[in-house]
Amino acid sequence: GRVPSDATVLFDGSHLGGWQGRDGEAKWKAESYFMEVVPGTGDIQTRRGLGDGQYHLEWRAPHIVKGESQGRGNSGVFLMTLYEIQVLDCRDNPTYADGTTAAIYGQFPPLVNACRKPGEWQSYDILWTGPRFDGERLLTPAFVTVIHNGIAVQHHREIQGPTRHRQATSYQAHAAELPLKLQDHGDLVRYRNIWHRAFGGETP
Repeated sequence: GRVPSDATVLFDGSHLGGWQGRDGEAKWKAESYFMEVVPGTGDIQTRRGLGDGQYHLEWRAPHIVKGESQGRGNSGVFLMTLYEIQVLDCRDNPTYADGTTAAIYGQFPPLVNACRKPGEWQSYDILWTGPRFDGERLLTPAFVTVIHNGIAVQHHREIQGPTRHRQATSYQAHAAELPLKLQDHGDLVRYRNIWHRAFGGETP
């Protein structure tokens, strides 16, 4: 569908000018209407900070199935660079529960597996309310709802802190707006149609 009129387009398929990599320029491939991970070049993130709102993106795992568990179509969407919603090909691919597709990584599995077949485009709509701090003190934690291919798989989940693999986590104070980050996990995952709508209808 069309991008909402009050949304900020973060990737329109033409170039990666709004993104940066670990050494400055984003080194992923941008081709016609999508971007694709270039393994080994590192994660990329938006040049601008973003906060509360609706995040929409579409992603595609490779159509040629290789690997298993976490080694198949792995990437991730990091809200505020710290809080990961897992991207993974979990169609007929068992793995640990809090590492499955649309999991809040290391914290909460999705309510259902809504994965499409490898090579088919999938969508995430993520409703995000970031944490609030008073100086270094946490006032309220972050909350997230995730809709995967039109199906609610996380509903107003309270985030425990930055997402980590098999590690306890706790909040550290940070800015109210931070970049959106996409992960290079070594697989040829593609992304397209990425936008953000700030809650409250603010002008982008």
